[in-house]
Amino acid sequence: MDLLHWPNSRLGNLLRALELHYGRITFVPTKGVFEQIVWEMVAYLTDDAHRLAALRNLENQVGLTPEAILSASPEILLACTRFGSKIAPELRAERLVETSQVAISEYEGDLDRILNLTPKRALKELQKFPMIGLPGAEKILLFSERYPVLALDSNGMRVLLRLGFGEESKSYSTSYRSVRLSVVPELPLDYELLQQGYQLLRRHGQTFCRSSVPDCVGCPIKATCPTGSAMP
Repeated sequence: MDLLHWPNSRLGNLLRALELHYGRITFVPTKGVFEQIVWEMVAYLTDDAHRLAALRNLENQVGLTPEAILSASPEILLACTRFGSKIAPELRAERLVETSQVAISEYEGDLDRILNLTPKRALKELQKFPMIGLPGAEKILLFSERYPVLALDSNGMRVLLRLGFGEESKSYSTSYRSVRLSVVPELPLDYELLQQGYQLLRRHGQTFCRSSVPDCVGCPIKATCPTGSAMP
């Protein structure tokens, strides 16, 4: 297995251990800013395989452009979001329409224009879209290779908090910023490393470091985790 060259830091060594356990993770099925936003809306609380099936279903039934979504009937859009998951399909269908309207009115349907902005401005623009907060906006810029930052989903953030990076707060956004800032000195400005770091931490949070009933016994990095090593 061709391992990435992680930096010699605590976090770098932890990510190297996770890569040895999981291997390289390269599951990135979307392209362009609009598709990345649609990816977040087309399904909810489901695995990547089913989310990808939902995205392809939307592509086949409607299309993956703002114009196509605005031309689709509400019934077809609802059927597509319901295919994605049964959680709030009506709301997610409405958000697809809202996203498409903003894309047309402000960017003439070409959201990739956002990538030409400064990272600070691009983050602000991306957060105009429903279901896209700071973590989602940073993820889009990271995987578009416009902002070299270790973006984190809720799984990855939970892993790092349990490893002792940052401080947990009642506010999710405050916790996120705390964790993000705490790891800045430990990672290089390398897109491949940062993208892989996002994927590895997310996978670990989904499999071992779950929010409820974490599997600390089988965890591959238990020995270096303050939370896991304290478990009996």
